[in-house]
Amino acid sequence: MTIDEIAEAADVGRMTVFNHFPRKEDMFFDREQEGHDLAFDAIRSRAPSTSPIQALGALAHQMVEQRLKAFPLFTDTRRFVETAQASEALKARARQMRDDFVRALAGVLAEGVGRSADDPEAALAAALIAATWSIAFTRAHTELSDTGNVEAAKDIFLRLIDRGVVGTHAALEGTPLLEVV
Repeated sequence: MTIDEIAEAADVGRMTVFNHFPRKEDMFFDREQEGHDLAFDAIRSRAPSTSPIQALGALAHQMVEQRLKAFPLFTDTRRFVETAQASEALKARARQMRDDFVRALAGVLAEGVGRSADDPEAALAAALIAATWSIAFTRAHTELSDTGNVEAAKDIFLRLIDRGVVGTHAALEGTPLLEVV
């Protein structure tokens, strides 16, 4: 599908499309900011006895158990993931988005403990969290594609998320990033 076809279907001009989506791939990933906001809100609104890392683990469980409408994991996402994995341009954009998310998440984590946005421990935490979510999501979708079993995909996703939370906590032991508020 071309930009012109999208503009025509939306009954807008070509430039209007580019005013809202700088790259064609951004139309595919139009919920990126919602995902960021969801993660950052989970950190900022966490319970006083919960670390930021645990809050993101709990968010994964909430997303699976409550089927958030904006992010229907493993039920309505199969075709989306398969399309993204089949396109080099979409995979490249997804990597850029992941890198942008890691930087933004590091800033939110650092801010939460009164450190500067370029804090190396916050960057480490953000990278570990992003890697955990990326691997968990990819492995779960591989299971879904191979077997069609939604429950098995959810189990793989949550098992890997939980292991990533434990591993990230171990890596950050002794840092202010594990302090609870």
